[in-house]
Amino acid sequence: MSAADEPQVGGTSPFDIPTQPPSERIWDIVLAIAAGGALGGAARHGLNTLIVVEGGSFPWSTLVENVVGSFLLGMLMVFLLEVWPPNRYLRPFLGVGLLGGFTTFSAYTSETRGLLQDGEGVLALTYLFGSVALGLLAVWIGITTGRAITRDRPWRQP
Repeated sequence: MSAADEPQVGGTSPFDIPTQPPSERIWDIVLAIAAGGALGGAARHGLNTLIVVEGGSFPWSTLVENVVGSFLLGMLMVFLLEVWPPNRYLRPFLGVGLLGGFTTFSAYTSETRGLLQDGEGVLALTYLFGSVALGLLAVWIGITTGRAITRDRPWRQP
């Protein structure tokens, strides 16, 4: 392999190693994510107090949180990527922070494990695969809804 054939560091591929140090201005993004995550986590806690689930039963609260969060994330991405002008803070605050704090993969996997340990294999598998299927469906419905709401609007980005 000649020097011309060797991969160049710092190119345009997302897998390239950056040649410059990361931006010094990242704390504002971290704070936006943290603020959104605090609000999303508080909303999830509120929903968990409304939908109480006993051990060994179907974890409805987590399913609702993840499906609603998937729907909102699908709709949000339409607005962030296709409608609103670019903004440094909206995606980190709303997408990563708020909806990331509201949805929960850790509870989903922990509850699946708990159902398996309680001998509820069919219920665990229903929850495991049903959550993914409903989440993907909710994202698609969110995208479709977002695009239907914003179709032919003069403020939509080209």
